[in-house]
Amino acid sequence: MDLIIAALVAGAAAAAKDTAEKSIKEAYERLKELIKKRFADNEAAKVVLDEHEKDPQTYEAALKKKLTEAGVDRDEEIKKVAQEVMKKEDPQGAAAGKYDLRGSQGVQIGDSNTQNNTFK
Repeated sequence: MDLIIAALVAGAAAAAKDTAEKSIKEAYERLKELIKKRFADNEAAKVVLDEHEKDPQTYEAALKKKLTEAGVDRDEEIKKVAQEVMKKEDPQGAAAGKYDLRGSQGVQIGDSNTQNNTFK
């Protein structure tokens, strides 16, 4: 889920800049489009997604809830497009494998995080 949220935040920030590359903006729009399809019958979720774009901090928890309810975190196409956004926004991090989640469990995106997991 963190990858998807990070891609939405990075994509929104990039899209707001006049200097952002067209490819980043296109990947971000594709990500939003895929998520909105998952939210097809849930207008409240679509509103949260739109509001998150304007104010990520305020709407992050609500968006995570809506994404989880819609199963977005299990959608391979959405995860792939989120990775694409991050690769375009942070090529160095992508080259270091920061956004490659194949075979991963308990993933966090970002730096200086703390996480405790128990896998069975």
